[in-house]
Amino acid sequence: MNSVETVPKGTSRRPSLLRRRGWTAWLLTPVGWAVATFNLAVLAWMVLGSLKTTRQLMFEPFALPRSLQWRNYADAWDVGGFGQGVFNSLLLVFVSGVGCILVSAPAAYALSRFPSRWAPSMTLMFVMGLGIPHQTLFIPLYLAFYRVGLVDSVPGLALLYVGTGVPFAVFLLTAFFRNLPDELEEAAALDGAGPWLTFWRIMLPQARSGLVTIFVLQAIGHWGETLFALVMLQTKTTVSLAMYQFAQTMQYTGARYSVLFAGLTIVVLPLFVIYLVLGRRIVEGMAAGYSR
Repeated sequence: MNSVETVPKGTSRRPSLLRRRGWTAWLLTPVGWAVATFNLAVLAWMVLGSLKTTRQLMFEPFALPRSLQWRNYADAWDVGGFGQGVFNSLLLVFVSGVGCILVSAPAAYALSRFPSRWAPSMTLMFVMGLGIPHQTLFIPLYLAFYRVGLVDSVPGLALLYVGTGVPFAVFLLTAFFRNLPDELEEAAALDGAGPWLTFWRIMLPQARSGLVTIFVLQAIGHWGETLFALVMLQTKTTVSLAMYQFAQTMQYTGARYSVLFAGLTIVVLPLFVIYLVLGRRIVEGMAAGYSR
């Protein structure tokens, strides 16, 4: 006769599982707080350094500014060329984010909602695109863009950002659309809506958390992107290229590290604000997509 393990009434196995998770949390939580504290300390040090003179930054790196040197930001904006770089980067972030959504959302909807024997294979092709190193794309993309006149062009760089962001966007949005209730499409069909109208008016708003996640990730990934911008742009500049060029000119015009810190703050602070305001929304959107 097989013995059956009995559990006393009013008890369960959940407390032991929670205790094991509690030990994991007890170990990992201090590490997470330590990393966050270190990053915040580095950010605060960078901001304070941008408000000092170069001499004080060199000889008193951890002291508070004696007087706030707001002129460092004006010099970084004008002399360092950050003004035009910020404008181009904002344009790239907006165009690439919206363009990636406009391209990937219809593709994800068609692959997830319309039955076809080719849909799994095409979805797999998009997923495989996530594993292609961007460094291997420099030469063929440069040659292709040069032939159509898109080298040294901000719209051309935006088009490149859209193309590199589509695989992940399709991968994420496919999970959203696949598990939306069929009743939504059936009700729209009864009202006389076609597939295109159903997508734009009914289904797309249901995936808004995924759309926000994609747009924010595009903004974070392309605000300070350097490799593609360095290869594709020659006379134009972005915020990351302005930082790179200003650091190079310091070799000949004299070290102005306080102005360089001001430029770093211009580059980093917008990303920090985005994380601070929309970080929870990003995590919720990705978790919702994967859980579906």
